[in-house]
Amino acid sequence: MNTAEQPPAQRPWLVLGILCIGFFMSLLDGSIVNIAIPTLTHRIGATYDQVLWVVDAYLLVFSVLLITTGRLGDIFGYRRLFLTGVSVFTIASTLCGLAGSPGQLLGARVLQGLGAAILFPQVISSIVAIFPPRLRGRAFGVFGAIVGTAPMLGPIVGGVVLAHLDWRWIFFINVPVGAVTVVLALLFVPAVRPGHAHQLDLVGVALATAGLTGIVFGLVEGERSDWATISGPISVPSVIVVGALLLVLFVFWQRVQRGRRGEPLMPLDLFASGRNFPVGNWIGFVFQLGMIGVSFVLVIYLQTARGYSPLQAGLILLPNAVLTALGSAVAGRLSDKIGAKFVLMAGMATLALGLVVLVVMARADAAAWQLLPGLVIIGVASGATFAPLQQATMDGVEPRLAGAASGVAGTTRQVGGVLGTAVVGVVLTACLGSVLRGAAEERASQLPVALRARFVEAVVAGGDSFRPPSAPSGLSLADTAVFERVGHETFAAAYVTAMRVTLLASAAALVVAALCCLLLRGRGPNQPRPEVGAAEDTKEPQATAEG
Repeated sequence: MNTAEQPPAQRPWLVLGILCIGFFMSLLDGSIVNIAIPTLTHRIGATYDQVLWVVDAYLLVFSVLLITTGRLGDIFGYRRLFLTGVSVFTIASTLCGLAGSPGQLLGARVLQGLGAAILFPQVISSIVAIFPPRLRGRAFGVFGAIVGTAPMLGPIVGGVVLAHLDWRWIFFINVPVGAVTVVLALLFVPAVRPGHAHQLDLVGVALATAGLTGIVFGLVEGERSDWATISGPISVPSVIVVGALLLVLFVFWQRVQRGRRGEPLMPLDLFASGRNFPVGNWIGFVFQLGMIGVSFVLVIYLQTARGYSPLQAGLILLPNAVLTALGSAVAGRLSDKIGAKFVLMAGMATLALGLVVLVVMARADAAAWQLLPGLVIIGVASGATFAPLQQATMDGVEPRLAGAASGVAGTTRQVGGVLGTAVVGVVLTACLGSVLRGAAEERASQLPVALRARFVEAVVAGGDSFRPPSAPSGLSLADTAVFERVGHETFAAAYVTAMRVTLLASAAALVVAALCCLLLRGRGPNQPRPEVGAAEDTKEPQATAEG
C-alpha cells in the first residue's frame, strides 16, 4: 500500500503534464468550433440548426457518458482508458477534417465527444492515484488552469486558424497532438488502478445514459424550439420529465445493487462516507449554472453590440484566460496550506464581485479597456475556484472509487452548465424582448415617418437572433445608412440592459455557491490532511499495475 508521502509515479508532474495535453486538446475543441459556425454554413452547405447540432452533439455525448467512463477507469485502469480516449478523439478529429457533408461532420463530432468523455475522468482519477495528499492541491491547480483557460482560448485559436487556413484545420491540428500524447503516455504514465476487482453495472449504465440523454437533450433543444413540441406528441418538457424519472429509477437501482452486495455504477458510499463529496457536487452544479453563460453573453456584447471581430473579441478576453491560469496555480498551493474550503469560498464571492463590476462598467458605447477591471477580477477569481472545488469534492474519496467519483462530479457540473446555458438564454431573450420595442419606438423618430413602423418591427424581430436589424431593400443610400445606424444603436442599448440583468442573476447564483462552501468540512493550516490514498481494508491495496 502506498503511503501519503510516496506517490506511485516516480515523476508525477511529468505524468500530469502528459495527461493535461490530452485533456487540454479535448476542452479546446469543445469551444473552438463555435467561432467556425458562419464558415461551416457556407463551406459544407449546412443549415444553421445543423451546425448548432454539430456543436451540441459533442456536449451531449460528453455529458451523458462521464459516469460510465469514470467507472470504466476503475475497472480497466486509468492509463488504458486515457489512451483509448485520446486515440478515439484523434481518429474522430481526422474524420471531422475529412467530412464532406453535415451528416458526416455530425457523426464525427459524436465520436469526438465519446473520446473526450472516455479520457476526461481518468485525469482526475490519476491525480488522486499518483499524488500524495500534501501535493494534491497543487496538482489540481494545474488541472484548474486547463479547465479555466482552454474554453477561452478556443475562439482565439479558431480565429487564427480560420484567418490563415481552411476550416478543416481546426480539427486536423488535434491529430499530431493526439499522436504525441499517446506515445508519451505509453512511455511515462504509470499503469495503475485500484486493487479491488470491479464489475460494470450494465442496467445502471442504460438507466443513467438514457436519463441524462433526456435531460441534456431537452435542455439543449428546448431553448432552440422555444420549449414546444419536437415531433408529434413528444415535447421538450416531456423528454426532460422522462429523463428525470429514469434518473430516479437509476438511483433506486443503485440502492438495490448495494443491498445485493453488487457493484453499482455510482456507489452510494460516495455520498454516505462524508459531507464534502455531495456538498462539493452541489457547489459545482450551482457554480456552472452561474458562470457557464457569462462568456456567451460577453461574446455577443463584444461582437454584435460593439462590432468587434471574433478574433478581436477573443483577444479582449485573453487576459482573463491568462489570469485564470495564474490564479489556479496560486490557489492550488493555498489550498494545500489553508484548506480548499476557504480559498473556494473567497473565489466564488470574488467572482460575483467581478460580475457586478462588469454590470457597472458595461455600456452601449464602452471601450474594451473599460471592461478590463471586471475581467481582471473574474480571471483571478476563476483561478481560485476550479482547483479548490475539485480538491474539496474529491477530498476523502477512496482511490477504489476515484473513477466513479470523478465521473459523477464531471456529470453534475456538465448538467449544471447545460442548464445554465438554457437559463441564460431564457433570461437574456426575455429581458431583451421586453425592452427592445420601447427602445425602438423611442429612437424611431430619427427616421422618416414612412419607415418608423417597419423599423420597430425589424428591431423586435432581430432580437430573437441577437442581432441588429438589416435595412429593407429599395431604400436610398441615405435612408439605409440611417436605418442601420439607428438600428445598431437601439440593439446595443437594449442588449446592455438585458446583459446587466443576466449578469446580476449569475452573480446571485455565485453568492449562493459561496454560502454553500460553509457546509464543507475544512481544516486549519496546522491540521494534516488525512491519507485519502490509503485503503480502509488491508485486503484492498490502493493501486496495482493494470493487468
